Amino acid sequence: MATDQSIQDLLAAGDTAIAAAAFQTGDFEDARAAFRQAQDLAGDVGDAVGLARARNGLGMVAHHENLTRLISGSAPDGQAVEAEEQLFRSALTGARETDAADVTAQSLFGLGLVFQVLRQDWMTAMPFYWQALGLVTAPGAEAGLYLRSEVHRHVGFYFAYEDVQPAQAIRHLQISLDLREDLGDPRYLPSALVALGEVETAAGNTARATELLARAVEVARAEQLLAHRVEDAERALREAEAARDGTDGG
Repeated sequence: MATDQSIQDLLAAGDTAIAAAAFQTGDFEDARAAFRQAQDLAGDVGDAVGLARARNGLGMVAHHENLTRLISGSAPDGQAVEAEEQLFRSALTGARETDAADVTAQSLFGLGLVFQVLRQDWMTAMPFYWQALGLVTAPGAEAGLYLRSEVHRHVGFYFAYEDVQPAQAIRHLQISLDLREDLGDPRYLPSALVALGEVETAAGNTARATELLARAVEVARAEQLLAHRVEDAERALREAEAARDGTDGG
């Protein structure tokens, strides 16, 4: 029992560290170390669910690091993207063997990120996202609030930018924001506010958009989020204000 608890402690530490890195510090080493220790320990004791969770965590570390390269203007290395994909595929295999629906949903979501975000391949990404959405919205689903929010967020992006259906995009992005509100951690709010605010701007709902985006800027600054997150919120707010006022927001 003590060993089982230590695996859970390591996974929890990894989740805490990855949130701090993704939103505030940009340093994923603590998250990587915690998930690697959890992976090793779960492998030693034969904890298949713990092993799958740890590999999902390592996959998310890899994804954030690949995403950081994209944001900085550099294409992620092909081998790094492949390594990320293999972590999620390995986690998915283990999760499906144990019928752990929430872990399976995380793996499917991770694979969706690989194809949508890093490979710009919506056609391949969406079957993973649809499966993840079905799992996190099923009656009695045990998926956490953040995973549920993220799945709805990326389905919202699909309806916003690929299969353009503004009402569906707004619906999913509002659900994503509501779930983050329920989390009670303000660091998670600006990205959800920006996503919804941008779609509201595009739909012509500029008063609503500026309200959402002004809040995003306020919270991002107050929580001292990474510079690119603050700048993204500020840019989106300028564009919404320009659309509201009928001016050039550049």
